[in-house]
Amino acid sequence: MVIKNKNNPMNDSSESIELELDGNDIKEDGSESQFDWNVEEEHAGERVDKHIAEILADNKSVSRSQVQEWIKSGAVTINGNPVKSNSKVMKNDLIHVTLPEPEPLEAHPENIPIEVVYEDSDVIVINKPRGMVVHPAVGHPNGTVVNALLYHCKDLSGINGVMRPGIVHRIDKDTSGLLMVAKNDLAHSSLAEQLKEHSVNRRYAALVYGVMQHDKGTIDAPIGRANHDRKLYVVTDKNSKHAVTHFAVTERFDEYTLLELKLETGRTHQIRVHMRYIGFPLVGDPVYGGKSGRTLGMKGQALHAEVLGFNHPRTGEYMEFSVPIPADLEHSLNILRTR
Repeated sequence: MVIKNKNNPMNDSSESIELELDGNDIKEDGSESQFDWNVEEEHAGERVDKHIAEILADNKSVSRSQVQEWIKSGAVTINGNPVKSNSKVMKNDLIHVTLPEPEPLEAHPENIPIEVVYEDSDVIVINKPRGMVVHPAVGHPNGTVVNALLYHCKDLSGINGVMRPGIVHRIDKDTSGLLMVAKNDLAHSSLAEQLKEHSVNRRYAALVYGVMQHDKGTIDAPIGRANHDRKLYVVTDKNSKHAVTHFAVTERFDEYTLLELKLETGRTHQIRVHMRYIGFPLVGDPVYGGKSGRTLGMKGQALHAEVLGFNHPRTGEYMEFSVPIPADLEHSLNILRTR
């Protein structure tokens, strides 16, 4: 792992900064339903059910009880042999897991108002409000963007299955702003490829704690699951994925800074993790914002997907959309401007 300006990357006198770390992904066998890996020395002696739950949490939502059921059914082997849940793993053991086929679920249309910014026969762009989940999942079976879209437009791509129809990318529940959705498989494939190639223009407005002295910079630091809590993400070189965020100062206040953030990659919680990593967590972030409790009256992090640009999947024409920041964030900024 290499970190430039490791001790305090924000306090040197240069105009911009760049942090760089090298990361690697976990090993897969190329199938979404089967995983293979060798146990590293640091995990030797762990119970196999605990070990598998933690490792697979990087790719799947997995509980320890689920892993125990897989073990009982013979879906887990160590060095080709069946195991028990209380078995201990050893260094270099080959773990093989065959995940069972998920039970079919289906999202249903719901008459939920959504703000449509653009729509044609291939793509729809919406302005998602803070507090709305993008697609159904455990704990959020309805009331999502997908439920609203199924009612609104009837036709969405099927590539991501019945629970995520049309969903090419996501933004967090408490992040507001622009989201593009594919209405057919051609559009989905095109938009997904653009995301993979990092050619989609995604710019965010964010209010962070602290007064950033640099006018601009780049955070190049891989993101993976936290060892102490697998629901959280951190900058790490262990089982991580390459992540790059560019930032530029828009406005400075006493104790706060308004930033424009441009995503080069799109990892889960990327902006929130990266900003905390460099010492400037998002205002109102209940997970990565620290213990200060300062929310400036907002429910959720002060993060808004303000600009979204992509090539139209059928015509190839570049299209760019922008939406103003939500009223609660604008209200907070106006208060800060009058201090």
